[in-house]
Amino acid sequence: MTTTTKVILGLVGAAAVGAAVGMLLAPEKGSDLRKNIKDQAGKWSDKLNDMWQNGKKTAEKASSRMQTEI
Repeated sequence: MTTTTKVILGLVGAAAVGAAVGMLLAPEKGSDLRKNIKDQAGKWSDKLNDMWQNGKKTAEKASSRMQTEI
C-alpha cells in the first residue's frame, strides 16, 4: 500500500467518523438519525465504488499501454 493510498483511506475514515459523531450529537429523533446514517452510508459506498472502478480502469489502461510499448 502506497503512502498516497494510506493518506486517502485515513481521510475517508476520519470523515466517516466525524460525520457519524456529528449525527449522533445532533438533536434528532432516533429513527430519523438511523435513516440519515443509512442514507449517507449508501451514498459513500456508491462514491467509493465509483472511485474504485475509475482507478481500476486507469490501471488497466496503463497496463495495456505498457504492454504495447514493450
